Amino acid sequence: MSDAISDTNANTSGSDGVDPKQRVGAAFDADAMQRARELTWQAVERIRARIAPGMRESQAREMGQRTLVEMGMGRIWHPLLIRFGANTLKTFRERSEGDPELGADDIYFIDMGVVWNGHEGDSGDTFVVGDDADMHACAAAARQLFDEVAQRWRERGASGPQLYGYAQERAQALGWRLNLDIQGHRVSDFPHAVYRAGDLGEFEGTPAPGLWILEIQIAHPERPFGAFYEDLLV
Repeated sequence: MSDAISDTNANTSGSDGVDPKQRVGAAFDADAMQRARELTWQAVERIRARIAPGMRESQAREMGQRTLVEMGMGRIWHPLLIRFGANTLKTFRERSEGDPELGADDIYFIDMGVVWNGHEGDSGDTFVVGDDADMHACAAAARQLFDEVAQRWRERGASGPQLYGYAQERAQALGWRLNLDIQGHRVSDFPHAVYRAGDLGEFEGTPAPGLWILEIQIAHPERPFGAFYEDLLV
């Protein structure tokens, strides 16, 4: 177990000083988590480079799966999501509406959870084709909100509820609607689900570095699209 994880949880109630929701397995390696993060972002970029107007969502997902196989992934730990247009408003558990074709002026996001060498990567970002200013602003705002919330965590050691309270405050100030049904989650050596940690937005302690995914999903206040961004808190 890394020193950072042990130190972060020094005041918790477990017999070893570690909050049960922040435990890791015997195979956990902090460097391997960082490598999984890097590979997942590389996969996002490779898939993005292969998406073009005229492609349908289903075609993009199939291409994305092939790309992950080409890159030597260990396995998928959550389904690859690629959402076009109005489907960018859908949450993880919602099905896409139809099989839309990416337009010449359009927005989409990629969300993937992949296991590399026994460790979980989880990354997502939003991209725009064409010149729609609102769409470009929405994608940029999701990244900005992520950066601001992550910085609040680094500077203040804020809890999960505090982080998402701040995210909501900042989203409103910037003119976007934050989807509070999406509130982040644990990752670790596979499978993280054995730790039963719940959502980041419900975690009352200080999230340890390298173990939690911060997710930001926003919607345009009037038009039918949104943006998504997620990454590991480090």
